[in-house]
Amino acid sequence: MSLDPGAAERLKETLATAVAVPVTPFGPSGEVDEDAYAGLLRHLVGEGITVVTPNGNTGEFYALTAAEARRVMLTAAEAAGGRAEVLAGVGHDVAAAVDAARHAQEAGARMIMIHQPVHPYVSADGWVDYHAAIAGAVPDMGAVLYIRDERIGGAQIRELGERCRNVLGIKYAVRDPARFAAVARDAGIDRFTWIAGLAELYAPAYWAMGAKGFTSGLVNVHPALALTMLDALRGGDFGAAMKVWETVRPFEELRAANGSADNVSVVKEALAQLGRCGARVRPPSRALPAQVRGQIAEILRSWGLRPGAGAGNAPEAPREEAG
Repeated sequence: MSLDPGAAERLKETLATAVAVPVTPFGPSGEVDEDAYAGLLRHLVGEGITVVTPNGNTGEFYALTAAEARRVMLTAAEAAGGRAEVLAGVGHDVAAAVDAARHAQEAGARMIMIHQPVHPYVSADGWVDYHAAIAGAVPDMGAVLYIRDERIGGAQIRELGERCRNVLGIKYAVRDPARFAAVARDAGIDRFTWIAGLAELYAPAYWAMGAKGFTSGLVNVHPALALTMLDALRGGDFGAAMKVWETVRPFEELRAANGSADNVSVVKEALAQLGRCGARVRPPSRALPAQVRGQIAEILRSWGLRPGAGAGNAPEAPREEAG
């Protein structure tokens, strides 16, 4: 059974939005805090987010066990409650990715996002075969590719799209707008929904080059900012979009510093200061030093967000100072 063309087009349209990548909260003993996670998802959906990605990179996908990732997926589907599309992150080896995709489908998800392969030896042909094996195993689900490797060009994406018609979207996360423009056109600018995979800092530039959506970790903390940028970009008002860009820049630059070392830690720290979940992360992420925590507090105040104003959450263990 393959994905109906009409359904495929509707899912492509669904992806043209601010795609949320929720964090995965951990409790005092390091376990996944499913209650806090469900609360975060319900908040996102209530604020107008229409696509959520459980088990994304900001969700610490590679630090979760397979069993934990399953629970995260189920919790996301239950919390979304049909009010938002669930774009389930899958990856690792082909068998594990296919198993996770089928589990997500059973839970009600209609789309998967295939993480970039982390194998140290990736050939262009092998990249196509890897994604074709996963997408081909669930032909009635929409598939989104996560591309972070500049060696993957339009020719490979086009070939994959011809082999697997259920590949609908490309989350492009190479820091080069000109290359993005070329790859998108070589692959098929209208064949896929192109998503700026580097969040708000790159969204305006990639939108100008043909993107129709962008991913966001910022939405965990301030959904209205991401949605305001989305509305401005949809309306062609790049001046308004850049005003949001200026507002979020200090926060996003903290996340992007040192090769995005603190990408997740910054978001979780902000959420902890707002009382929405704990700040705990798993290695290789780190606990933030006091100086960075102070910078985050200043950013939240500049946004008019009051520390402790979020949903209640059990206090976590004392932080370890870092740096």
